[in-house]
Amino acid sequence: MLQSFTERKVEMRERGRWQIGAMAAVGLVLLGLIGCIQAVSQGQAEALSQSTPKREQITMKKGSEVNPELVAANTRFGFKLFSEVLKQNQNKNVFVSPSSVAIALAMVYNGANGTTQAAIAKALELNGITLAELNQANADLQVLLQNPDPKVQLAIANSLWARQDVPLKPDFLQRNQQFYGAEINNLNFNDPQAIKIINGWVKENTRGKIEEIVDSISPMDVLFLINAIYFKGDWTQPFDKTLTADRPFFRADGSQKSHPMMSQQGDSRYLETEQFQAVSLPYGERRRMSMYILLPKKAAPITDLYQKLTAENWQQWVTQFRSRPGSVQIPRFKLEYEIELRRALSALGMADTFDASKANFSGMSDLQTHIDQVRHKTFVEVNEEGTEAAAVTSIGIRATSATLDEPFTMVVDRPFFCAIRDNQSGSVLFMGAIVDPQ
Repeated sequence: MLQSFTERKVEMRERGRWQIGAMAAVGLVLLGLIGCIQAVSQGQAEALSQSTPKREQITMKKGSEVNPELVAANTRFGFKLFSEVLKQNQNKNVFVSPSSVAIALAMVYNGANGTTQAAIAKALELNGITLAELNQANADLQVLLQNPDPKVQLAIANSLWARQDVPLKPDFLQRNQQFYGAEINNLNFNDPQAIKIINGWVKENTRGKIEEIVDSISPMDVLFLINAIYFKGDWTQPFDKTLTADRPFFRADGSQKSHPMMSQQGDSRYLETEQFQAVSLPYGERRRMSMYILLPKKAAPITDLYQKLTAENWQQWVTQFRSRPGSVQIPRFKLEYEIELRRALSALGMADTFDASKANFSGMSDLQTHIDQVRHKTFVEVNEEGTEAAAVTSIGIRATSATLDEPFTMVVDRPFFCAIRDNQSGSVLFMGAIVDPQ
């Protein structure tokens, strides 16, 4: 039986835990800040650089529930971001973590002011949510999401890697520590080992699935802020490996290839419309998290489905799934994905944050800075046992329905959309378009 949210919060406060040890999905925010800001002394820098980093426990508001306005905002942001990414990746596999990008931008948001803060708020679809409300809601959501099931591992962690002797504004640090559990590290960026150390953290916290995100450190970069998300879930009903067989998969261009297809029968939460079939495949004992797969009807190209992938439609669809007997075949797949998100985020209203003459990150630094790049890497593997996924987001900042009772058959043998959703909070953790499974 699901543990109540209140009991979960009490238990987490009693344990005082902030887990990052079992991480396979990481969202990394890379911040290159310039600034003379309230000083961290030489002694403090040396002490921090020589000590083992300590993770701060996230503060969860007593008696609070996850703010539904944040979940709704994240959902709107996620589908709009996905739509922009698709424009750059037509007829290609796509897999992103909107939760990773949203958390990364929320932390950056804590250092933004003026029109720059407004631009990020527009992109994140915050619609009047205050900074204090945003931070508390993210803290509550992170506590709720962690380790939701004995057979599902999910954790979120954040850290800041500062150039030695760089002074940081205390309010910016305090908020990221209190609400995002950020740990503070000092590092000699002139040391050739600095890149290896940061990438080592990324590799460790993705279990080797993503080995690097930082390939160089500019003399202008003074801070890396890292957000980490981990997901690994076993199917509630594993696929029988003996039923996996090579079958044809039809690409969007009409060509086909032979590919391993996993099969199972039984009751599944299912939805069918005139445009698509959809199934929800749960993870773990509690079925709190699921992978949703949307498959266009054979007469419809997947691009038609893309046009209907909005937050409003998604919220309507997820309420319409009903348990039905049937059979499901899905491809076993594994892919790595990488994209630069500057163009997509600019289209969502953040263009000024990339403009050196307009960006205002005075909450981080007393000198003018701007976002230089936003890199995003992901990894996903879906097999008979379950799903493993990883994501890294790097932000560089520089100065200047059919009948319910009738059995269905769903053969996912052509391009399809998929998403991993926390069914309790409604948060969409990952979403992807698989047009050519590898």
